[in-house]
Amino acid sequence: MGSFDAIDLFSFGRGLGDRSFTLSELSELTGRARSTVALRLEELIAAGLAVSAPTIPSAAAGRPSARVSFEPVSWGTIAIDIGRSHNLVALLNLSGQIIAEAAFPAEMADGPEVVLDAAAAASSTLLKESDHAGWRIAAVGVGIALPVFHEEGRPFNSTNLPEWDHFDVPGHLAKYFAVPVLVDNDANLMALGEHALRPDAGEMIAVEASTGIGAGIISNGTLFRGAKGAAGAIGHIPVPREADVPCICGRRGCLVAVASGPAIAASLSAQGLPATTVDDVVELALSGNLEAIAAVRRAGNDIGEVLTTCISFFNPATIAIGGRLTTAGNHLVAGIREVVYQKATPFATEGLAIVRSLEPVRAALIGAGIMATEYALSEDNLRRLVPGGAAGAPSLLVAEG
Repeated sequence: MGSFDAIDLFSFGRGLGDRSFTLSELSELTGRARSTVALRLEELIAAGLAVSAPTIPSAAAGRPSARVSFEPVSWGTIAIDIGRSHNLVALLNLSGQIIAEAAFPAEMADGPEVVLDAAAAASSTLLKESDHAGWRIAAVGVGIALPVFHEEGRPFNSTNLPEWDHFDVPGHLAKYFAVPVLVDNDANLMALGEHALRPDAGEMIAVEASTGIGAGIISNGTLFRGAKGAAGAIGHIPVPREADVPCICGRRGCLVAVASGPAIAASLSAQGLPATTVDDVVELALSGNLEAIAAVRRAGNDIGEVLTTCISFFNPATIAIGGRLTTAGNHLVAGIREVVYQKATPFATEGLAIVRSLEPVRAALIGAGIMATEYALSEDNLRRLVPGGAAGAPSLLVAEG
């Protein structure tokens, strides 16, 4: 029948759902001898990948059988979200739940070494200040507000942040983490996070509108990155309005040049309003400033123009709008709906939900954790971390920065 190690049993047990089992049940389900299953369970429990569960009273005479569940304990992942207007770090368990999180100060313009050192230090502090300092970290997920070669973990095409271009993010963080570091664009991770929050959303486009504008695509429950990781780069699709506006990419009329937070701030500043950043725009809109509200809604119209074409091509069931601009109220989403429902074909918009993100600022952080957790629980990674089910997995190193 071939070998049957601890990871085989763990993968089998996880596949049976969220329930507990007796030794006899597992022996019958796997077709393995009770002694073999018992040995593998001992290895999994020692490794923290299984835990003794409460016994269930039985009507039959005698002591109820001990039960076990395949629930990783004392294991976790680190999620890091590096943005233009915020930086977040979180500790998650291997069920993908955020246990603790914190913001940390850093500016992408200061360069990748400074930002990544700050992220690692914040991770260390988060572990120390939580009740999980003894956890073994299985993987780290990093989201960056730049296009990313996911397989290499290197940002690319970072025109206005040249220090980040092709920077080896996993290699730098290897000083602090003795586990795999996975890196992706923050809009992709927003899509992962939003899809986890809306498991019945179907085919989805998740749009992040903040300092930049990008999108993540979920198809058949899976994140679609494209051939080189550039899928969803809607920020550099031209829009009809003000087509002569220069963009940082060197072209003109790109969506990000007219509808991003800084673009809106620049237009409001030209009107004499105190706006420099996306946060200024949000504060003005929330205070009821009519010029700011109109500018945010107009940005929504521009995003809707681009999404109209995307809808015809991809035919999503859900479009989730997130990012800092959506915290200014419903104005951005209303502007998007106004154009999409007017210009997209009725067949493509029938049943289409255009909704505000359930986590406008944290969805990418959640997605980074999901990316790390899915990798951590992959069979190949578990075999690397727990050979034969033995304890002693690599964990967080110093992370003092």
